[in-house]
Amino acid sequence: MDAEVSQRMPRPYDALKRALDIVTAAVGLVVLSPVILVTAIAVRVNLGSPVLFSQPRPGRNGRVFRLYKFRSMRNVDAARGWISDEQRLTRFGRVLRSTSLDELPSLWNVLRGDMSVVGPRPLLVEYLPRYSPEQARRHEVRPGITGLAQVNGRNTVDWEQRFALDVRYVDSRSLALDARILIGTVRSVVVREGISAEGHATMRKFGESDD
Repeated sequence: MDAEVSQRMPRPYDALKRALDIVTAAVGLVVLSPVILVTAIAVRVNLGSPVLFSQPRPGRNGRVFRLYKFRSMRNVDAARGWISDEQRLTRFGRVLRSTSLDELPSLWNVLRGDMSVVGPRPLLVEYLPRYSPEQARRHEVRPGITGLAQVNGRNTVDWEQRFALDVRYVDSRSLALDARILIGTVRSVVVREGISAEGHATMRKFGESDD
């Protein structure tokens, strides 16, 4: 399926997916509010303020929005040598990431319409000019809290594989595929697989050499 066909996906699908996103995010924020509160307190105790991490990320069609997550790293402190993300990530932060509890505030982004529950993960704004035209197609849909790449290796797959999976999702997206991805996400969280690439807090930056 080429890009033009992908962009002509049936509107009923998009409308239904958005409705499901709203319901899921709203219910999730209410039902998980005790977990969100406890996690916020734990972040405050272990890492201090601010509790939330926010950063500009590109969404659908490259439109930039502000992503919200629970903070999982120490603040940068050059005097103590906390420079790299790997150095700043604490044991508590690793637990937070491995259980995906750090992602809970992103439900607010889903409710706002910045994101979907399922879709390509929103990456850094600085990556935008580095994408090939094919890779940039990942922005034809709303980014997601979880996606096809996250259930196929998460942060252990290389960038080429990740982008190929993102574009495959764009071309093949359906409610059935979303359901399979959500089931796979639960499994990945339970077994805590693919959390980070070797030597990195998550994975190396796109375009960054390991040398």
